[in-house]
Amino acid sequence: MNTGLVVVDKPAGWTSHDVVGKLRRLAGTRRVGHAGTLDPMATGVLVIGIDKATRLLGHLALTQKAYDATIRLGASTNTDDAEGEITATAPAAVVEAVTDEALRAAVKALTGRLQQVPPQVSAIKVGGERAYKRARQGAPVELAARPVTVDDFAVHDVRRRDGLIDLDASITCSSGTYIRALARDLGAALGTGGHLTVLRRTRVGPYDLAMARTIAQLTERLEVLPLADAVAAAFPRRDVSADEAGKVAHGVRLPAVGLGPGPVGVFGPDGALVALVEEHEGVAKSLAVFVP
Repeated sequence: MNTGLVVVDKPAGWTSHDVVGKLRRLAGTRRVGHAGTLDPMATGVLVIGIDKATRLLGHLALTQKAYDATIRLGASTNTDDAEGEITATAPAAVVEAVTDEALRAAVKALTGRLQQVPPQVSAIKVGGERAYKRARQGAPVELAARPVTVDDFAVHDVRRRDGLIDLDASITCSSGTYIRALARDLGAALGTGGHLTVLRRTRVGPYDLAMARTIAQLTERLEVLPLADAVAAAFPRRDVSADEAGKVAHGVRLPAVGLGPGPVGVFGPDGALVALVEEHEGVAKSLAVFVP
């Protein structure tokens, strides 16, 4: 059985669950998951774990992500993206009055550490139910702001036409950041309303589009990044002796060596992946063990 990661270039129109279902058939196992949902409208990097690699996904989901996006100013939607219904449009004069300087200032204000309210149509649970289900039923959805970090928000092109502004941007951000919400908040700051029209994820942690394969390519040949290589690419590496590897495999904690605070890959003398550990208070505690 294939064990490792598959970096998929998700097509538009597919849900992340659709991709998981396809990979289950290609890999011949139901033990398949993904590291971070992409909306159906979005394309790009979706990291899929097969077999034991599913135990990495929760840790990979917390890594930095990068996107290319197109944001439209001048109209708001109920989903904060182009798949929703338009709920408000700004007068053409208001949109035309937005200067390049005002746009740059609003983008800068949405860079750094932010408190971001997720979109109402999101997968966050409210009272045990997904927010998007409540929103589509017409029920009020109150979502609390969450801390996120936008490391970089770079605008590459600005196009003005018919009382609208379309801007192309590249965004690097922390896990949990909604690019739809950035589009909404940018429009709100400028008084025009805004929503997302194009979204392509270009990177999840160390895994980027250069490594990604389309569904058609994977159907022809399933390319799986071996588990050890996947961990070595994503996390700091710690090589241990055979004695230490045996201890880690049995849940014994090793002394920390200063590679934290995030997950650390532990490799035995033969180069095989033994475990993923986390250093805390002077010891390295196992997060997941990958050997019998």
